[in-house]
Amino acid sequence: MFSASVRIAAAAAFLLAIPGAAAAQQTGPSAMTFFVTSVGTGKGADLGGLSGADRHCQQLAQAAGAGSRTWRAYLSTQAADGQPAVDARDRIGKGPWQNAKGDVIARSVEELHGTNALNKQTALNEKGETINGRGDQPNTHDILTGSQPDGTAFPAGQDMTCGNWTRSGTEGAAMLGHHDRMGLDEQPPAKSWNSSHASRGGCSQDALKGTGGAGLLYCFAAN
Repeated sequence: MFSASVRIAAAAAFLLAIPGAAAAQQTGPSAMTFFVTSVGTGKGADLGGLSGADRHCQQLAQAAGAGSRTWRAYLSTQAADGQPAVDARDRIGKGPWQNAKGDVIARSVEELHGTNALNKQTALNEKGETINGRGDQPNTHDILTGSQPDGTAFPAGQDMTCGNWTRSGTEGAAMLGHHDRMGLDEQPPAKSWNSSHASRGGCSQDALKGTGGAGLLYCFAAN
């Protein structure tokens, strides 16, 4: 008969052999590497640029007990005023990423933009709570991304980032994703977590609310 210590060691070795299993065993704030913000900044899509958005992620993570990590908002910016575009996929580290309950969202950037495990049940906020989706009141499933499905920025020209996250008026638009992977139909954009449709009516808080949003962001630990 094997001793209890040998059986425990064997079980641990088995778990470590499964990709992502070790990460999934860790839960709580210190292990969290992904969340949807519980609140927006209150200024619509004017986030104070990428730095302001990152700061919002960092502050919410800090309040939740996960401030020791470096947090980045999943946002792209478009080339403008002599500055190159920034791709959201390049800002968030290499993965893997898991929510506050230990559910692994994706193990890599490629998996995140392929077959990931992101949905209403796993796209939790920094407190480990679900975010309202389609069918809930109010619906807040529109998440700001400014990104194409592969996580890259849109070409310069038509505004898809609300002036690179500095506008909150009636001009411009922001590309949004559906954290619950649900929309008006069964077409791929309706189910896209990061590139479903553009905001309508501008970049203000009211405009974002109009299509089912609240100015929320995806936040990823980059380290």
